[in-house]
Amino acid sequence: AESTSSIGSSASLSTTTTPTVDGDMFTGKLPSFEKRSETPAGTSRGPSPISLGSQDSLPVATVFTESVNAYFKGADPSKCIVKITGDMTMSFPSGIIKVFTSNPSPAVLSFRIRNTSKFEQILPNAQLVYSDPSQCDSNTKDFWMNMQTLTAYLKKLAEQNPSSSYYNVDIMKYQVSSNGIQSTPLNLATYWKCSLTTTDIRVDYKYNPEAMVAPSVLSNVQILMPVDGGVTCMQSLPTAIWNPEQKKALWKLPEISEKSENGGSGTLRAKFDVSEGPTKPSTLAVQFLSEGSTLSGADVELVGTGYRLSLKKKRFATGRYMADC
Repeated sequence: AESTSSIGSSASLSTTTTPTVDGDMFTGKLPSFEKRSETPAGTSRGPSPISLGSQDSLPVATVFTESVNAYFKGADPSKCIVKITGDMTMSFPSGIIKVFTSNPSPAVLSFRIRNTSKFEQILPNAQLVYSDPSQCDSNTKDFWMNMQTLTAYLKKLAEQNPSSSYYNVDIMKYQVSSNGIQSTPLNLATYWKCSLTTTDIRVDYKYNPEAMVAPSVLSNVQILMPVDGGVTCMQSLPTAIWNPEQKKALWKLPEISEKSENGGSGTLRAKFDVSEGPTKPSTLAVQFLSEGSTLSGADVELVGTGYRLSLKKKRFATGRYMADC
């Protein structure tokens, strides 16, 4: 069954919020990575901090960031639970504040989100963003900014951080419709064999280009597996890193894509000698990120005059991505 849970009622909701699914499946099960990158590498630094004249088209940048949460149970695809959320941020150069404050009625910043047919829910920032609920096209949505509130908010950000060359503004959160395991960029299945003296683990993974609008590389792939039972020795293929203090095995794969060996399919194996067996099977956790595309295919364009898109960035990454045997 796939999750049909709401992403929440507030536009301030973070995309890293623990999703609520049947039985709180995502709650408290994720072993922590030693290094967790909250922002994928290559993050936009916003529009160039140029000197802006009131007659110029003003540059703004946009970033779509999506988070895929998944829970795999054994090798049964029907038990896979998936939730995909996203957010859109706009970045404004610091020079735009002076233009806004010197003009009592600056041009209204309007934009159109394309490919919204996969959106189950959209939560615009209610204080800043307006939309027309009567729009009948299910694949596009038009929005415009409350310029007075935007100006006041940018001024506040500038007062808090006057040296910044740009300021980021949360525009909207959204939830993307999902179709179980078919919506996961990396399919997983785990197998455990535990005895009094040994523990054997196998993890099968498979790159799934069907989950993406355009197949993209999954980078910085890490697979973390807690193993108890008093591990005294580990043999693994490919080679994993064993942390005796945390009692966790960590595999690091540079990237996975269609161009990887076997089309992005592979197997991780490990055998542990244990002194206090049998080991109790635990939950595996995975993290990866992908730059340059989203799972939903969402896109943005500016509507009207007065502004130009200086940069568009898209990315997705794992939220809570787990597998049990």
